[in-house]
Amino acid sequence: MAARIRLQRAGRKKRPFYRIVVADRAANRDGRFVERLGHYDPIPDPFELVINEERALYWLSVGAEPTDTVRSLMRRTDIWKRFKGVETAPPSLSSDDADEPAAEAAPAAADEPEAEEEPAADDEE
Repeated sequence: MAARIRLQRAGRKKRPFYRIVVADRAANRDGRFVERLGHYDPIPDPFELVINEERALYWLSVGAEPTDTVRSLMRRTDIWKRFKGVETAPPSLSSDDADEPAAEAAPAAADEPEAEEEPAADDEE
């Protein structure tokens, strides 16, 4: 079975609501699906997006191909980066943590002898 991760439309007219589902490639847009991974509501500002990351990574690992829209939604939640193996940047240091490394480096610099400055060479004589 060739699986595809795609959107399944729900909601009423002019008020769409999408479920993110894993379905057989040949199934209808709103037809049978294998598993529901989450949902996407584009109407509120900011939009609502919920994806079960563990199950999405499982289906991607077994070969399910996401549609372009689902792929862009996965990029917003960093699921696509985790699947591709790109590590996210570690969180930045807080202001309290930033002071500690500087304080530790200062005593280390005091232990080292200061480098002597070389006199400037005068070639104009």
